[in-house]
Amino acid sequence: MNFSISEQQRELQKSIISFAQKELNKDLVLRDREGKFPQELWRKCAKMNLMALPFPEAYAGCGMDFLTTVLSVEALAYACKDSGLVHAIIVQLTMGILLNLFGNEEQKRKYLVPICRGEKITAQASTEADAGSDIFSVRTRARKKNESYIIDGSKMFISNGPVADFVILLALTNPERKMLGSHSFFIVEKECNGFTRSKPVEKMGLRTLENCELIFEECFIPQGNLIGREGQGSIIFNEIMEWERILFGACHVGTMMRISETTIRYAKERKQFGQPIGKFQTVANKIARMKINQELAKLMVYKAAFLKDNKTRASLESSITKVFASESLKNTCLDAVQIHGAYGYMIEFEIERDLRDSIASSIYSGTAEINTLIIAGLLGL
Repeated sequence: MNFSISEQQRELQKSIISFAQKELNKDLVLRDREGKFPQELWRKCAKMNLMALPFPEAYAGCGMDFLTTVLSVEALAYACKDSGLVHAIIVQLTMGILLNLFGNEEQKRKYLVPICRGEKITAQASTEADAGSDIFSVRTRARKKNESYIIDGSKMFISNGPVADFVILLALTNPERKMLGSHSFFIVEKECNGFTRSKPVEKMGLRTLENCELIFEECFIPQGNLIGREGQGSIIFNEIMEWERILFGACHVGTMMRISETTIRYAKERKQFGQPIGKFQTVANKIARMKINQELAKLMVYKAAFLKDNKTRASLESSITKVFASESLKNTCLDAVQIHGAYGYMIEFEIERDLRDSIASSIYSGTAEINTLIIAGLLGL
């Protein structure tokens, strides 16, 4: 494995950092308080081709490898303080990867192209009120009728749900099958009769990322909206989770880099008892631990991305990345608040928002507990 980053990759990171710092952080305290998805900033990110990075040029993509995409997400999360916006872009990238890997030519032309251009927003509709990490508990049903499928059920906590132009839905198609072969993925456009959405739910963090419940009542979709083969849902889901967990790991690394830099700067400037607080061993140790976790998480992310670029499964590596990066992010944010003291608890210093945003990192894309069980299972336990 080559650990060097090319000059082209470094220049791409620099351009993303410059763009994000200039364009994406204005009025963030107000946007976070209002909990509104930033449509205008989404369009600016689309013009920067941030949703097009890993996709073939034939579908309006940039044709970049996955490691370069990961480096780009890391740079975006480092420079963009709006973690909700970064999360929304990762959802877009993940669903684009799903279509690129498993969609047919017609689906790629119709849906992947506008994903790359940012002209349409998509969402992954898998989670249900009683089915989160356990996808085989998904009960939203898709019944075949003539040349259509009829969908009934609901999805919960769906990121990008309120603003999505179409969702990529996991539904039960063969109830007789207990596990493999029981579920399938479908494309459902927002205009479909029988498809409704609740108001965005209020959340502790990631407030500019809008989430909601999706409801399907006798929702008719064309048979051509089936992705891959009927019954292939669990295979697609397990594959796409690898890519998603790596992307979120890159996001967490970028955020940790920004927070640790902010904390180091504060620890050098803030003085107590006649010296910078960074000179106190308890503070220095917390900051050193931030750096250790950041660098280890980065190595895991890069290794997992390397495996995907080489067309290798990365189930173990992506789950390790997800657990370690998310736990490290939460610990980094908590230590940053502690080191900043009362200032860290104040909204105007923005450290508290990073902490609020970090809490969900070990919940979405498979909880830390479930990913730990996956790791144990892959070790034969």
